Amino acid sequence: MIGKRSRRTPVPDPAWFPQRPYDLVMEFSVALVATVLLTVGLAAVFSSPDEKPVTLARWARASPGDFTATAVAELGHTSGTARYGPPYNDTPGAGQKIGPVSLQRAVGVTIPIDTARDFVLRPLADAPEPPAVTTALATWNAASAGLRQQWAGAYADALGKAPGGDPGRVQPGTYGPVPALTARLLELARAGALDGQLQAAGRFYQTNYTKPLLFLGDSSYLEDQARARHLAGDQWGMMNETGNWPGQPWLWLFAFWYQIEPFRSSGNIDALVWALMALLSLAFVLVPFIPGVRSIPRWTGVYRLVWRDYYRAHRPDRSSE
Repeated sequence: MIGKRSRRTPVPDPAWFPQRPYDLVMEFSVALVATVLLTVGLAAVFSSPDEKPVTLARWARASPGDFTATAVAELGHTSGTARYGPPYNDTPGAGQKIGPVSLQRAVGVTIPIDTARDFVLRPLADAPEPPAVTTALATWNAASAGLRQQWAGAYADALGKAPGGDPGRVQPGTYGPVPALTARLLELARAGALDGQLQAAGRFYQTNYTKPLLFLGDSSYLEDQARARHLAGDQWGMMNETGNWPGQPWLWLFAFWYQIEPFRSSGNIDALVWALMALLSLAFVLVPFIPGVRSIPRWTGVYRLVWRDYYRAHRPDRSSE
C-alpha cells in the first residue's frame, strides 16, 4: 500500500556462518575403505559357512541304513511327521498349545500329507519300476492297514538289530513287500530322482521344499549334521542361508528363547516362542504410545549426544551472570 513502508526479511549473508574446507573425494575414499575392511573383518569372524545343501541323494549315499529306517517309519506312520498333527495330518492329541488354546488345531490341516503315500508309494508309482517292485506295490495296496503296520514294524525291528542298520544284513522274516519298496526307494534317492519327485507340484518352477525337508527332518542324519555344526535345538548355533545369500540376523532372538527355561523343557516350545515374539513385536510397534517408555530418550539425553554439535554451538552464555 502507498504510504506504508514494506517490511522484508533480511537475507542472511553466507559470510556470517563458519566455513571449512571439505574434500568430497577423500571422504568417499575413506568411507569406502573403512566399510570394506569392516565388512571383511566381521564376515571372517561372524559369518556362517557356505555349506552344500543336504539333499535326499546326499543322505541316501552317506547313510543308506538311516534312509531305509526312515522310509520304513514313513510307511508305518510312526515318524515325527506322521504324528505331528496339523497342518499336515489330524493325529489325535497332537499339536502345541498356548494355555488351553491349540493354535495348530485352530488352523487345521492346510498341507495334507500322508507319509506312506507322499514319501514312498507315490514316488515309486510315478517312476518306471521293475516287475518285482510293481508286484510289491500291488501287494501293499491290497493289504489291510493292520497288516501293513505289522510288516513295517517287523522290518523296523529287524533293521534296528542288523549290524550298522545295514538293510543288506537284515535277518529273514515276515516283512511283506517292505524290503522291496524301501530298496527301490533307496535306489531312486541315490540317483537323485527322489529330490525332484518330492518337489514336483505340477508347476514350472519347483521351489516347494516342504516334502523333502519333512522327510529329511524325520531322519537321524539331518540331526547329526546339525549337531556337528552346533545348530541343534539345544545348542546356541544358528545358520539360515541358501547358497551365497545371507541369513536373517534377527533370528538370533528366536534362537535365544529356545536355550532358556521355561521354554526349552516345554512341549509347547514353538507356540510359546511364537507368542512371545509376537508380543515383543507388538510392544516395539507401540513404543511411541506407551507412557514412560516413549520418554526414555528424553530422560537419557541420547538426543543431545546425536545432535551434540548443535547443542555445543547453542550452549547458553553464562559469563554475564
